[in-house]
Amino acid sequence: MKARLLVSVAALLVAALTATACAPTAADQPTTGTLKFSHNKPWDFDAFSAVSTDKIDISLNSTQYSGDPYRAFIRQSFRTKESPGLFTWEVSTALAELAEQGVVAETTDLWDKAIAEGYVTEDVRKLYTVGGKQYCTPISVDDWVMFYNIKIFEKYDLEVPTTWEQLITLAATLKAKGETPFWNQTKTWSFVWFQTILAGTDLQLYEDLAAGKASYTDPRVVAVMNTWLDLQQQGLFNDPGKTDFARDLLSDGDVVMAPEGTWFTADAALAGMKVGEDVGMFPIPPITAGGKIPVAIETAPACVGQTSDQRELGLKYSEWWMSPEGQTAWVKQQGNLPFNPKAEPPTAPMAELSDQLNSGDYAFYLRYYEATPVPIRTVALEQFSAFLTNPGDPMPYLEAIQQAADEYWAGQ
Repeated sequence: MKARLLVSVAALLVAALTATACAPTAADQPTTGTLKFSHNKPWDFDAFSAVSTDKIDISLNSTQYSGDPYRAFIRQSFRTKESPGLFTWEVSTALAELAEQGVVAETTDLWDKAIAEGYVTEDVRKLYTVGGKQYCTPISVDDWVMFYNIKIFEKYDLEVPTTWEQLITLAATLKAKGETPFWNQTKTWSFVWFQTILAGTDLQLYEDLAAGKASYTDPRVVAVMNTWLDLQQQGLFNDPGKTDFARDLLSDGDVVMAPEGTWFTADAALAGMKVGEDVGMFPIPPITAGGKIPVAIETAPACVGQTSDQRELGLKYSEWWMSPEGQTAWVKQQGNLPFNPKAEPPTAPMAELSDQLNSGDYAFYLRYYEATPVPIRTVALEQFSAFLTNPGDPMPYLEAIQQAADEYWAGQ
């Protein structure tokens, strides 16, 4: 085992040194033209390309991938001359992996400038920091809130809840009227309610769990799972195995509320819903009241390959995307919140939500999907899915996740 570890470390060092040695100089590279962009997002980058072509004379030649094949493609590309000029990735351990191997371009200078200009906060920069340096830049920073079907709320004369008790009472009312209160789903999205209930109960415990400082079999985590189980047994969720998009279930009235990132505005539009008329938003009330209201955030990074012959083109595009001009254009297209406070929110409801979340009453934490190391997350999603389809004693599911956590943290 120790011998294999030494060989692996040596291989990583060789790869990093090779990548650095082969990195082309800035003088050899263009800063206008067509930028190759690999991504795993459902967003319309072709429309955005038309804006960037006009503003900075850089167009995007985008190629979409999905799932694990995308991750494998990106990793493989670093071993060839096809390292992408720009590509989407993840923060946390996934970003640290690429940074430590030296295959992703450093963006510290871009962050220093953006921070100085007031384009982005230090809290967001922390998510992009590995070893005191920054890598990649954000396309978006999304806040997780509760989206709801306005027409169903109006039908029953319901008000937006501001406490957990009000939220559950509202859900029970909807259930009694034959409606399905909450969206819930297995597989990729199986973490959502675990995240919501855990962070809403004890945010420090959530963060300790993500950092390997707490156990999934901790009695407090078990209690969170039992709260989730109770909501299931009350019949407050849809069939978790239903694979329809949340946007379609919400639009059709098959569910009334769905916790989602603010990127969901673009999804809502695809389902024919208009924010403020068909679908509304409110921050999810915490279970434990008295402190700041926890809000999960996720961020979609745009990264640049260190050895790419389009590195400088990718860095220029990344810098523009963080600017007020780039962010205003992006959120206007997506209907989303800008992370840059000097950019303009696209609609009145988004401006209202932005003011609310920037009031100082909220504590922001990294979404479970990114905050949890991939080997642990993979097992956790499987076990949460099993818990949803076979609800019962949560301990066996938590023990399986903790076994994966023990194995992962032992190697760190």
